[in-house]
Amino acid sequence: MNATEFTRRPLKSRDTKWAKAVASWLARAGVRPNAISIAGVGFAAMAGGSLVFAGHATSAWHWTAAMLLAVWGMQFRLLCNLFDGMVAIEGGLKTKAGEIFNELPDRFSDAVILIGAAYSSPGFPGNLELGWSAAILAVITAYTRALGGSMGAGQHFIGPMAKQHRMALMTVACLLAAFKPLWPWAANLIPTALLLIDVGCVVTIFRRCHRIARTMEER
Repeated sequence: MNATEFTRRPLKSRDTKWAKAVASWLARAGVRPNAISIAGVGFAAMAGGSLVFAGHATSAWHWTAAMLLAVWGMQFRLLCNLFDGMVAIEGGLKTKAGEIFNELPDRFSDAVILIGAAYSSPGFPGNLELGWSAAILAVITAYTRALGGSMGAGQHFIGPMAKQHRMALMTVACLLAAFKPLWPWAANLIPTALLLIDVGCVVTIFRRCHRIARTMEER
């Protein structure tokens, strides 16, 4: 395993035929991996903005549309996260500054989605605090992973609340919350998801720190 493989998030989707085909097409089209990384922030901003809009929705239709748009934005953000690395590595378009674009945009993407979620349910007590704390903890979770790499202990992507887990939870919550006009209880799903992300991130930070410390002590 080379250094690049050691620091890449293990993803089964990277080995699928459709992902390889899309990444190959993007590389042949001359789409730069850094541009894909920036596009991911754009989709995340769309998701976060949709969640904020949902908090001010004046009709059931507006709420549902905002939730579905947030789902769309989050999923395309994840696709950008998948393809920027594939185009860079498998497509041979890696740049010397690529690691900046691989890491920094992701931190903005996490924050803008989770902070947006904080404003999606203004009538739910504590939702604002849950969203902001989730955004902060998500950044610390990623920092802990990067810390392991900088210490020579390797980048540990273990959960239970790594990036893909956070986005999966938010996606499911928003998708079900879109049916609030039919299921009034669905309005509570986003605050519940944020609470789970908060708790999960704390556990993830602890597990990653423990793994890093154990790796260093065993040397």
